[in-house]
Amino acid sequence: MPITTYHRIAGTSLDRLAAISDGIFAVALTLLVLDLHVPELGRLRGGSPLWAPGSLHGESELLHALLPLAGRLGVYLLGFLTLGMFWLGQQSQLSHFTRSDRQLTWLHLAFLGGVSLMPFSTALLAEYEAYRVALLVYWLHLLLLGLLLLGSLRYARAAGLVREDTPKGLVEVARRRIVVAQWLYAGAVLLGAVSTYLSVALLVLLQVNSAVAPRIRPLNAF
Repeated sequence: MPITTYHRIAGTSLDRLAAISDGIFAVALTLLVLDLHVPELGRLRGGSPLWAPGSLHGESELLHALLPLAGRLGVYLLGFLTLGMFWLGQQSQLSHFTRSDRQLTWLHLAFLGGVSLMPFSTALLAEYEAYRVALLVYWLHLLLLGLLLLGSLRYARAAGLVREDTPKGLVEVARRRIVVAQWLYAGAVLLGAVSTYLSVALLVLLQVNSAVAPRIRPLNAF
């Protein structure tokens, strides 16, 4: 098959692109929970447990061991919502394209590469939530994913891959939503100068708003 023909037909299936996207998002969403570990209570020498089932001391010790998991659960929720928002954004984009091409497919594969790293940046933030560096890494990850979605949108419009029945102005509205979302993320990260915990809490609230607002489509959505 001539190379020019290969370049013309490679990566043109939106269905295959959506399928691999669903698979990678599903794996990334599942990997997030692996960072949550059941706490191990202290043990005496020789392996004997410090407490017996039903003892008052054991219940309080277990509760005390569970409390530190609250922060990790919050970051897990943030990671889950973030992946959910980006999945909605990508799937919405794909639904408004007539077809794909080799360049657009590679843009989305790069996007999916970033998605596959989300469990790492989420685990980093959960482990070092009080460190601004961990927060910065997480924000840069969000920025990269947003820029890749925006780049995909701009390329598709320039290459004539957007469906003709797409409502007028929808592409520009989608671009603004992606940009606004990234500015909000940046604002939340700047709050980290005061408290990284407040910054993470604001990020969670932003993602919850995008997920549950009944009349506002997700900020990352197309």
